[in-house]
Amino acid sequence: MTSENRKHFRTSAVRAIQIEKKAIEALEGRIDEDFIQACEVIMQCKGRVVVTGMGKSGHIGNKIAATLASTGTPAFFVHPGEASHGDLGMITSQDVVIAISNSGNTSEVVTILPLIKRMGAPLISMTGNRDSVLSREAVANLDVSVEAEACPLGLAPTSSTTATLVMGDALAVALLEARGFSAEDFAFSHPGGSLGRRLLLRVSDIMHTGDRIPVVTEGTTLSGALLEISQKGLGMTTVVDAKGRFSGVFTDGDLRRTLDKSIDIHNTAIEQVMTRNGKTIAADQLAAEALKIMEDMKINALPVTGDNGELVGAINMHDLLRAGVI
Repeated sequence: MTSENRKHFRTSAVRAIQIEKKAIEALEGRIDEDFIQACEVIMQCKGRVVVTGMGKSGHIGNKIAATLASTGTPAFFVHPGEASHGDLGMITSQDVVIAISNSGNTSEVVTILPLIKRMGAPLISMTGNRDSVLSREAVANLDVSVEAEACPLGLAPTSSTTATLVMGDALAVALLEARGFSAEDFAFSHPGGSLGRRLLLRVSDIMHTGDRIPVVTEGTTLSGALLEISQKGLGMTTVVDAKGRFSGVFTDGDLRRTLDKSIDIHNTAIEQVMTRNGKTIAADQLAAEALKIMEDMKINALPVTGDNGELVGAINMHDLLRAGVI
């Protein structure tokens, strides 16, 4: 491999990026009345957004449909070739169709156009040709034309597919903001991923409750507290007053510091050596918040308290690890 070849690789790659960057920058001036009309049509849609496109446009359409669906706009992709052989039945008059074609005249898409119009589903086009069949028949045309493809032959869809994808992202983002779509809404459509777990899982879902909570009352000896720590296995015990309200915590770290002072564990009351009014968390808070508190305070467990300070549970780092929050 010569140095000239290595230089050529870099030159070609940088040129491709610059051409595609220029194509993206040109989109900013095309967020026009047609774009706004497209947003309004989709916002008023009582059905779903159906995206269609052939070839590379179809691949981009698939991604746009997936982005819309995961950001609050129900959507799916229909292949135009399959639509001509039965899949058109998936589209109803309550839907909105987004047809993607760089030329705006792709035969497979144009073939199903009369049927889409006949059923009364509004059509939005994404084309690189304002004078095309799709552009003329659409209630709104999103202009994704490019000055040049990054492909030096001008044949492989490169800049044009990038521009289409970015326009689709712009549409999805405009719609999600208009809907007031939140991070929690996003998590509901991604429950299986780490993001979903971080945004949906509550402390109450994984905390220890009832007899599994390590707890002793004020007046318990230090030796009794150590027995509770050993039996419950959370590396700490909570301490409550006579009314069951949280008053402190005693951890493995507290034990090491206590033993350094040569304290009699059989005659010392737990409240004399515990950390009084330690950090707690509420049961309805996110498990991810519990993780942040533990990391910030360099602790491994947290008592869970109710509105009136009563002890309702306990959670530690291993619980978060098992739940996939970490």
